[in-house]
Amino acid sequence: MLKVGFIGAGTVGTALAMLLSQKGYQFVGASRRGRAAAGAVSNLHLLDDNQAVADAAELVFITTPDDAIAAVASGVKWRHGQSVVHCSGADSVAILEPARQAGAQVGGFHPLQTFAGVREAVENIPGSTFGIEAGEPLLTTLKAMAEALGGHWIELKAEDKVAYHAAAVFACNYLVTLVKMATDLWQTFDIPADRATQALLPLIRGTLHNIETIGIPDCLTGPIARGDTGTIKKHLKALGEKAPARLPPYRQLGLQTIPIALAKGKIDAKQAKEMESVLQAN
Repeated sequence: MLKVGFIGAGTVGTALAMLLSQKGYQFVGASRRGRAAAGAVSNLHLLDDNQAVADAAELVFITTPDDAIAAVASGVKWRHGQSVVHCSGADSVAILEPARQAGAQVGGFHPLQTFAGVREAVENIPGSTFGIEAGEPLLTTLKAMAEALGGHWIELKAEDKVAYHAAAVFACNYLVTLVKMATDLWQTFDIPADRATQALLPLIRGTLHNIETIGIPDCLTGPIARGDTGTIKKHLKALGEKAPARLPPYRQLGLQTIPIALAKGKIDAKQAKEMESVLQAN
C-alpha cells in the first residue's frame, strides 16, 4: 500500500484517514494541525510541519480549506514521482502546479458528500461518489481508493469542476435553505421551527425515496405536476400576505418545475402556459 499523509486534516481529512486506515492503507502522519486525525487513527502520527508530511508520504492529501490549498502547494518542496491530491470540489488541479513542476503527480479527489462533522462524514462517505481529476497512473490509484471506501467515481476535467460543485450546492446546501424557508412559513401559524422540521422530515424522506426509486420526472407531485393553477394562485396570495419575501423564490422554482411536469406527461402545453403566466405575473 502507498504511504499516505495528510496536510490540514480537519473534518474531511480525519474522516478519510479513519476510513482508509480501516481498509489497510499505510499512514505516515499528519501535520500537527491535524490533531483530530491523529487522535482518531491509531497509526497516524503527528509530524512537525507540512514538509515533514511531504517528506514521509508517497501520496499527500491536502485537506485544508480551499483558499489555503495553493499556498500549501507552493510552500512545500515536493519530489519527483510523489502524488499530491487536494479534496476541493470546485478547484482544478491547476492550483497544485508547484507540485507538478517539481515532478509530482497531481490530482483532485472530492467526496460528493456533506460534512457536518467527523462522525457524520464517516457514516456518509461509504456509498458516495467521488469526483476525480487526475492523469494516469494516479487516476487508477484514486479510482481504486474510491472503491475501497465503498464508493463510486466519476472522471472530471478541469473545466467541469465549477459546474460539478455548483450542482452539489443545489442538491445539498440549498436543500437546507428550502427546508428553512418551509419551517419559517409554519411559524406564521405559530408552529415553532423544531416542531415544523420534525413534521416535514417524513415528507422530505419520502421525496428522496421517490427520487431514488421512481426517478425524475415521474417522482414529481404537487400542484404543478397536476396543472392545478387554482392552488398556485392561492399560494401566491397567501405568500403575498404572510411572507412576501418568499414570493420570488416560489415563482422561480415553480417556473423551473413546469418543464419537469411536462416531461412527466400529466399536463399539456396549454396548462403549462397558464401556469407560466400566473407565476410570471406581478
